[in-house]
Amino acid sequence: VTLDRVAARTPDGHTLFDNLSLALARERTGLVGRNGVGKTTLLRLISGMAEPAEGAVTRTGTVGWLAQRGEPGPDETVGQTLGVAKPLAVLARVLAGEGTADDLAEADWSLEMRLDEILAEVGLAGLSTERLTDSLSGGEQTRLRLAALFLARPDLILLDEPTNNLDAGGREIVTAAIARWPGGAVVVSHDRALLRRMDRIVELSGLGAASYGGGYDLYAERKAAERAAAERDLETAEQDARRVARESQKAVEKKARRDRAGRAYALSGSAPKILLGAMAQRAEESTARENRLATRIKADAEAALGEAREKVERVRALDIPMPPTWLAPGRTVLTVTEARWGPVLQSVNLRLVGPERVAVTGPNGAGKTTLLKLIAGDLTPTQGRVERPVQAALLDQDAAVLRPGETLVEAYRRINPGATANEAHAALARFLFRNTAAQRVAGTLSGGERLRAALACVMSGAKPPQLLILDEPTNHLDLDSIAAVEAALRAYDGALIVVSHDRDFLDAIGVEREIRLCG
Repeated sequence: VTLDRVAARTPDGHTLFDNLSLALARERTGLVGRNGVGKTTLLRLISGMAEPAEGAVTRTGTVGWLAQRGEPGPDETVGQTLGVAKPLAVLARVLAGEGTADDLAEADWSLEMRLDEILAEVGLAGLSTERLTDSLSGGEQTRLRLAALFLARPDLILLDEPTNNLDAGGREIVTAAIARWPGGAVVVSHDRALLRRMDRIVELSGLGAASYGGGYDLYAERKAAERAAAERDLETAEQDARRVARESQKAVEKKARRDRAGRAYALSGSAPKILLGAMAQRAEESTARENRLATRIKADAEAALGEAREKVERVRALDIPMPPTWLAPGRTVLTVTEARWGPVLQSVNLRLVGPERVAVTGPNGAGKTTLLKLIAGDLTPTQGRVERPVQAALLDQDAAVLRPGETLVEAYRRINPGATANEAHAALARFLFRNTAAQRVAGTLSGGERLRAALACVMSGAKPPQLLILDEPTNHLDLDSIAAVEAALRAYDGALIVVSHDRDFLDAIGVEREIRLCG
């Protein structure tokens, strides 16, 4: 697939990206970029499901697509999801001696072997093709749809967040399967383990697409170098602007001295009028030239400074401030004793003291979210005890502490009763929701913005929580937002309990121990 100077716009005319040129062949390409920049739109253009506003997309091979979500029909079988129900029925009739001449001509004798290999590839070995698809877990359905894509063997596969909502085991299976895929692949993902298996990373922005050879780690190094270079360029531009300002001031002072000397000479009466006139004309012409030169130099310096600032803003990491909680090292934060909740969660014991950082791990369905809700007080254990003598806040992947229809100011004042509108604006401004941004409706925010707003609401009150409970906080975040959240949580001085399948995230925030639930 080749994209030549392609542009994409939203229905209301907003430009997502412009002048994008990109060639896609038999290689694994990781597609990254901030939320809302148009990554899924670009996949639709590549697949032919949408047409560019400008430019051209040329396809010389077949393209397959794995969307983020797929809803099976109520009676859809695994064989139907895989697209093999009919060819398997043909084989069954032939083997039973009931096949027609057409069946014999159509029979694919290698299908069953290929099907077994591909199901094993995605961790679904032995899965019956007669089983209903909606009886599988969400992660199993994702892997099944990936198997269907592999079975069709297009020249290029397009994958939109293929490891999102998968547990650690599912992520490893999908990552390994994509790494072994022999054709081309374009993968939209913020899963750094998956991005490490890519042959190159393409970063999408409003300016187009920038390509970085190698996987995620090399991309991260290049981005860090770009940020450092941008900061150096900004420092140089600021120094140049200050130098130009000083030289301009010196020129003004020098001209003032010349003018005073000229006026004194004229008042002395020692020079003929014709000479004074010529001197005045030369001074006027010289001043005009100097003013034009100074204006141009100043404009050039200001333009360079503006460009340097804009570049820094594009590459600078988001900063999320975390107010101190003053949690004492020996303070008991949480005690969970033989806690159960119905058949979902079986007998958990857990104790946190001081600013400990604990990850709750285990496969999907093991009861991790249930445990977090017990710890937060949203659920009451059916057996055992949960004692939490400090203030806590639960933030899930959807930042449900925010209500979709309320503004951020309204959310802040609801979560912090007694806070004035001015106090809400000031708190939100510290988390980069300044001026009118504080009046945005929560339901219109991106994943990263929602988490940042939720942190602003729960962390900026009179008494910030000394225990943060996080349930898959990075699931819907782009790489820049994940880096910002990691930096914020590293600086947080309270205790953390985190559910996450992202090993890079757990390492980055300094998790000290893990509690594994087996279901």
